Amino acid sequence: MSEALLSAQASPSRHAGASAYARRRSAKQQEAEVFARATRSLRDAMTGDDTPASPMALARAVADNRRLWDAVNIAVMDPSNQLPRELRAQIASIARAVLRECGAETPDLAFIADMNEQVAGGLWA
Repeated sequence: MSEALLSAQASPSRHAGASAYARRRSAKQQEAEVFARATRSLRDAMTGDDTPASPMALARAVADNRRLWDAVNIAVMDPSNQLPRELRAQIASIARAVLRECGAETPDLAFIADMNEQVAGGLWA
């Protein structure tokens, strides 16, 4: 989608081995990994009974997902984006729905995680 998307979840301290691994993956695979990490952060922030493991972990996971989907929305709204117009509109619609959910008082984390997984799956395909 874009470099902004890849940097939305970039880790500040990457190991040399991780960098070498990342260089062997395609841009789409790297983007899929960003979505997978965002999903893991949501799942890690929750306990088995759908209550937050910690308020800080939950807030961080939602903020990370908000940044990711902000980047997605910006990328697909960019006129220079090479994706077909109809696909860009569909992705933008999903992005807006996820962003609304991220801003909710009690966001539906399962919905956000599902959207992340759907996009990641499409990128890996």
